[in-house]
Amino acid sequence: MTEEEVADPQNLPLPDRLTVAADATDDIHVLTPTGEIDHHTGDELRQALDAITTPRPRVVIDLHQVTFMDSSGINILIAAHRALTDTGGWLRLARPTDPVLRTLTIVGIDTVIDCHTTLRHALDD
Repeated sequence: MTEEEVADPQNLPLPDRLTVAADATDDIHVLTPTGEIDHHTGDELRQALDAITTPRPRVVIDLHQVTFMDSSGINILIAAHRALTDTGGWLRLARPTDPVLRTLTIVGIDTVIDCHTTLRHALDD
């Protein structure tokens, strides 16, 4: 590979796309992101959270299909937690993958936002 090929931004791989499935069960909104949550993809999760407009919203983010999360994802979770609790609602996290759990633990988010090993526990607590 030549230097020109490496330096050409058109030859760089695109960041993984993030998709977010939304569902509701017992008046609890369940968001299931799939892919990586980073500064390139985080708006998808932010938009899904912003689309929840019910009074005192209760939200679970099921992280079992998230392969990576950087500080952008952490910031989205903190902002969502604050916004939801300010309106009398709550945010819970469920089933984080090992890499995501490591990130949550390192920065201490798991001590601020309820983090559950199963979706059922996140919905029941």
